[in-house]
Amino acid sequence: MSIWEYANPKKFIATTGPWVPVMLWGSIAILVVGLVWGFFFTPDDFRQGSTVKIFYLHVPSALMAINAWFMMLIASVIWLVRRHHVSALAARAAAPVGVVMTVMALFTGAIWGQPMWGTWWAWDPRLTSFLILFLFYLGYIALWEAIEDPDTAADLTSVLCIVGSVFAVLSRYAVNFWSQGLHQPASLSLDKEENVADVFWYPALVCIAGFVLLFVALVLMRTATEIRVRRMRALEARMRG
Repeated sequence: MSIWEYANPKKFIATTGPWVPVMLWGSIAILVVGLVWGFFFTPDDFRQGSTVKIFYLHVPSALMAINAWFMMLIASVIWLVRRHHVSALAARAAAPVGVVMTVMALFTGAIWGQPMWGTWWAWDPRLTSFLILFLFYLGYIALWEAIEDPDTAADLTSVLCIVGSVFAVLSRYAVNFWSQGLHQPASLSLDKEENVADVFWYPALVCIAGFVLLFVALVLMRTATEIRVRRMRALEARMRG
């Protein structure tokens, strides 16, 4: 069985449709467990106090905001190379979800930054690149809406996605490139010495798993919707013709 079989819209919907409700409810259950665990059953940090608990929303949302763009990049490249419409529609479907994740990360970061840095916002390299990534998300969505021909829109948004990937990378690694920034290094790492304490780490991993599952479910659901919308428009065009 080849993965390219799922480029067929009918097969894609038939295969993913039954799994979407399972993943949605599963993600909600996992998030409830992770957030309740993190907010109510972990201690306050000795430096940051209870403010540290925004970590359980901020880190997963920021992680998904960046990785959503990378998912869009892969889908866009597949479209440009193989011209599979499902991949282009999957990239389009992921963009609004990525916007929500980006807004959540910016908002929770501001809540954390005000007591820690004494300001809601700072032109830190990581924050700035993250804000630019948010603007690329908005531009990507606007470009899809502005162009009537879907294939042309897919081509141009794919190019925009490739360009915007620079800021997705900077959002992830800006701390490594500019050490003078205010933002701390990655909170979760494979390096035991750089990781947060296990009491915070385990519930954070549960929250991340919930966010990942929620993202996948929403993208699959929105992709199926985009496929159906395209079919309806094609039928309308035939009836008018």
